[in-house]
Amino acid sequence: MEPGQSGDCRVRINIDGKLTAVTYGFPCSVHIDPMEKKPMFHFLPGTSVLSLATVGCNLHCKNCQNWEISQCDPEDSAAFEISHEAVAALAIRENCRSVAYTYTDPVVYYEYALDSSIKVHEAGLKNVLVTAGYISKAPWRELCRHVDGANIDLKALSDSFYRDICDATLQPVLDALVLAKESGVLVEVTTLLIPTLNDSDNHLQQLVRWIRQNMGSETPLHFSRFFPQHRLRNLPPTPPATLNRASQIAEAEGLKYVYIGNILSERGENTYCPACGKLLIKRKGYTILENELKHGRCDACGREITGVWQ
Repeated sequence: MEPGQSGDCRVRINIDGKLTAVTYGFPCSVHIDPMEKKPMFHFLPGTSVLSLATVGCNLHCKNCQNWEISQCDPEDSAAFEISHEAVAALAIRENCRSVAYTYTDPVVYYEYALDSSIKVHEAGLKNVLVTAGYISKAPWRELCRHVDGANIDLKALSDSFYRDICDATLQPVLDALVLAKESGVLVEVTTLLIPTLNDSDNHLQQLVRWIRQNMGSETPLHFSRFFPQHRLRNLPPTPPATLNRASQIAEAEGLKYVYIGNILSERGENTYCPACGKLLIKRKGYTILENELKHGRCDACGREITGVWQ
């Protein structure tokens, strides 16, 4: 790499012969979000989370919903100046119990996310990642040591999909999913269903079976509705029937907590007890309407519900 040049992520630049993460301490997006927006349905429901991101990404998904910042060069974006030491104090000031590294991908601003996570834990708060999980094992293992929850994309159980749509490969993502769970992170999985690309019955069957066999049937799974944008505008939005069918396939395979998102539905956002079927958490959009959990258990039959509840 020549002086002044950057890597594929665009945020590490050769400055005087030293590779420098130029976005460190300079997030381009800082917001207070409901936890349900991540989406995290089994992690501190109904709480606010300080969400931040820098520009850049190590994937180039044709359907990216945040492409304006994920595919942006650092010099072309406005940014806040927030040191890693200041992140926890900001969260506390805004009455947030956790910090989410989100919007683009914390993998690309790894050093900032890692250092901030350590300080956030020292302050008694929790850390959440929203990520595509495209990272090598050693740095991922280190980051997971300081993370409490994560929503990780499993975009498709297809290497060709990752290569064609994301400029990436599948295996590192599968490894990251398993390693995060082994590290004690509360992992929720999201799959964006894109018509004709990853929504066939056969593909869905393989995907949910992989999750059950490698992550466990208690893993919360979110099927999310696709809308045409960025460089994938030639396909229609995901039909509601496709989301319902995917949910049915996942539940038939034995997954206990299956949700559908980016669309309002009567049942698809709610959490039910896998043992007795009682409605435990009723949601509408990002709002909790009812929460009947008692110390992480069903208040009717006492069944433990996977999650981080307090």
